[in-house]
Amino acid sequence: MAKPSGSLCNLDCAYCYYLGKEELLEQPRIPRMSPEVLEAYVKQYLRAHAGPEVIFTWQGGEPTLLGISFFQLALSFQKKHARAGQKVLNDLQTNGTLLDEAWAKFLKQNGFLVGLSIDGPRELHDKYRLDKGGRPTFDKVWAASRLLRRHKVEFNALACINRANASRPLEVYRFLVDEFGAAKIQFTPVVEAVDFLSTAPDRHANAPLVDSPQARPGAADSVVTDWSVDPREWGEFLVAVFDEWDEKDRGTVFVNWFESMASWRLGLGSQMCITSEFCGKNLAVEHDGRLYSCDHFVYPEHEQGNILDLDLGDLSFSRRQVKFGMDKKDTLPGQCRRCEHLEDCWGECPRNRLVRTPEGEPGLNYLCRGFQRFFSHAGKRMDRIAAEAGARGC
Repeated sequence: MAKPSGSLCNLDCAYCYYLGKEELLEQPRIPRMSPEVLEAYVKQYLRAHAGPEVIFTWQGGEPTLLGISFFQLALSFQKKHARAGQKVLNDLQTNGTLLDEAWAKFLKQNGFLVGLSIDGPRELHDKYRLDKGGRPTFDKVWAASRLLRRHKVEFNALACINRANASRPLEVYRFLVDEFGAAKIQFTPVVEAVDFLSTAPDRHANAPLVDSPQARPGAADSVVTDWSVDPREWGEFLVAVFDEWDEKDRGTVFVNWFESMASWRLGLGSQMCITSEFCGKNLAVEHDGRLYSCDHFVYPEHEQGNILDLDLGDLSFSRRQVKFGMDKKDTLPGQCRRCEHLEDCWGECPRNRLVRTPEGEPGLNYLCRGFQRFFSHAGKRMDRIAAEAGARGC
């Protein structure tokens, strides 16, 4: 994914893992991907894809701060460098607060898929998602959703599940479906180690034992920030939403965790990198051309090189990057390897492996207890759902 505006954002969300990159990566006050870097990225990304379809993912910070003209230039480079028959698609993750009529028309005309960040009803959304002046942002995001619907721009809802909204799963889910109008929903658990501003996820020391007070938010010496979701509440959140979805919305509403569970049961593999056996494909290119192993590993230790000096395709398959991807499986603790839910999870995202097993082995996912609860609850029903879909040829 591309970070053309670096960590620059007009919001100041309490749980944002990217705002601190400005200092860590020594970014300029207003980072902006230059035309030179943009063209190099587009050209190399298109060239590196052997398949017929290429998807460009634009994230931030807040990418709409760059204005429509930046994305018009990106589209012109895509047209210039795409091979004959190569289908090019774009998606944009945004907080939505800067979207207006001009943006909506541009997004519709050029077929962008939009991800809108919203954490639930007003009270829950505005708990952590405030602007630089400490003002709530719910109304602007709501207005953006109405604007996109009016212009028939396809959009998904991305809800960060944190310590504030995790205990109200049905309120969050029903709001997103019934009021916000999202037929596709991504639930992302908020997990941030207390030293995330300066320390890469795989460099944490003194990991606490799972189930200890230090392995849950709220303790004075917790391994995670106070706004991080509690592992057990994350599990109960997924359980409650799954039951509601299975009873009322299956087949009409698409939830990332449920779709991915069904996908691998149908032999199609995981739809999310975090539940795949290996990772390493979710590289992130910064505004200045520096390439990092993953969007969540944008730290100096995981810089792969600069696309102005080395080819993006070569960097993506370097020995170092391949090892990074293989380590997801190779460093799993014994408890995970023996777990009946291994293929649903594969230890989830390496960035969340912050605790130790009861035997003291490091590398256990902070959310393990929650995932165990959810997979145990939903597994058999998901087997049936997948079997029914397979019988229908879905």
